[in-house]
Amino acid sequence: MKQSFDEMRLADGGVREHYRVYADWLARQDDEVMRQQREEAEMIFRRVGITFAVYGANDDGKSGTERLIPFDLIPRIIPASEWQQLERGLRQRVAAMNRFIHDIYHDQEILRAGIIPAEQILKNAQFRPEMMGVSVPFDVYSHVAGVDIVRAANADGSGSYFVLEDNLRVPSGVSYMLENRKMMMRLFPDLFSMQRIEPVAHYPDLLLETLRAVSPAAALDPTVVVLTPGMYNSAYFEHAFLAQQMGVELVEGQDLFVKDDFVYMRTTQGPKRVDVIYRRLDDDFLDPQVFRSDSTLGCAGLISAYRAGNVNIANAIGTGIADDKSVYPYVPKMIEFYLGEKPVLNNVPTYQCRLDSDLRYVLDHLEELVVKEVHGAGGYGMLVGPAASKQQVADFRTALIADPARYIAQPTLSLSTCPTFVESGVAPRHIDLRPFVLSGTEVQIAPGGLTRVALKQGSLVVNSSQGGGTKDTWVLKKSRQFQQQQQGG
Repeated sequence: MKQSFDEMRLADGGVREHYRVYADWLARQDDEVMRQQREEAEMIFRRVGITFAVYGANDDGKSGTERLIPFDLIPRIIPASEWQQLERGLRQRVAAMNRFIHDIYHDQEILRAGIIPAEQILKNAQFRPEMMGVSVPFDVYSHVAGVDIVRAANADGSGSYFVLEDNLRVPSGVSYMLENRKMMMRLFPDLFSMQRIEPVAHYPDLLLETLRAVSPAAALDPTVVVLTPGMYNSAYFEHAFLAQQMGVELVEGQDLFVKDDFVYMRTTQGPKRVDVIYRRLDDDFLDPQVFRSDSTLGCAGLISAYRAGNVNIANAIGTGIADDKSVYPYVPKMIEFYLGEKPVLNNVPTYQCRLDSDLRYVLDHLEELVVKEVHGAGGYGMLVGPAASKQQVADFRTALIADPARYIAQPTLSLSTCPTFVESGVAPRHIDLRPFVLSGTEVQIAPGGLTRVALKQGSLVVNSSQGGGTKDTWVLKKSRQFQQQQQGG
């Protein structure tokens, strides 16, 4: 495996320019004081209730437990010039995917042009025929997108950003981005006076602004709600947190009802009309009259009101067709087809196991590759070849041969590393980045995003469900010199 790109240090051990102020500060810190700060952070997070429910068996054999997502004290720092490039790529990518979703549920031009095989879409479990011909405000389907970005080392020692996957259904994690920043400002206020760091605390305002902007045209003062499956969902803390931060109601399906194709919320003052639902549950559970008849999590008649244009749902029903891992390899072609542009951010090279030639290559190189289920999430249902046992490789080989269309495979990228405060002190650990892209009448992105870190030495799996932690992400503000260069060129 290639040497990892170190976010803070150069190959000769020197410190990268944008980390210099922080590295000087870190060198002056006592390990014991840092440990005390970490304990304080953990105590505060526990008191506030920032937990993540973990399904399945944990290391201790217990299942279905709640635990803190470990928070690391050392931030990930991104210079203004890099963030500007990332932001360009994110805007481009999400714009193309919104165009794609609209096209798939209307004219299907990309299928007729042969860019994507029709069966890849029309027979996909994430394709919702119920959305055919349905108009949504401003043709925006993915109002909130979480795009997972990784950086890998180049031969010359530089690093290149790649999109690892797109999350367009119900992307989570933004509450940890906000709480991590609050914690860093509480523990290390001096750091924020030493450097100019872009703020992220305004994200709930941006989210509410986005949601209100895409309400049905007839709503003058739109009512927005957050729809949660309930307190037993793994991301319930985030649902409650975002509703509270936006100043809107957190509701469950039983709190809503439909009358004459309008959605109402039950309140102590009587029914109140709802205009926009920020839903945090999957399509299948939204309306028992249309999808799963056994679902008690949604609201009967919701889809009828949605199709009538009397309520908007964010993200739109059917967005999953664009974040399915079997569709991911086609996103660069979507960008060229809909926008007439070359991708700013590249995909990770991907083998589609449904193709015979790709399957043969994957079966011959299983020990070197990462294999993922096309509908998988949270780090489940995947094989990291270099870290897998012979039995795990053999099991995946059997699964691949039995149902190849269910999987994709990618080279094992050596994700970039960032200094991380672990039990032995400061050591490099692999990271990724999930920026959050808001699309309404305009596209807005809070600078940075959620940096996830694989806390186990050598591990490449950063998912919280697999023992990963999180870091604060600092995007440095543009220097006057950088601004002058931009204005001049």
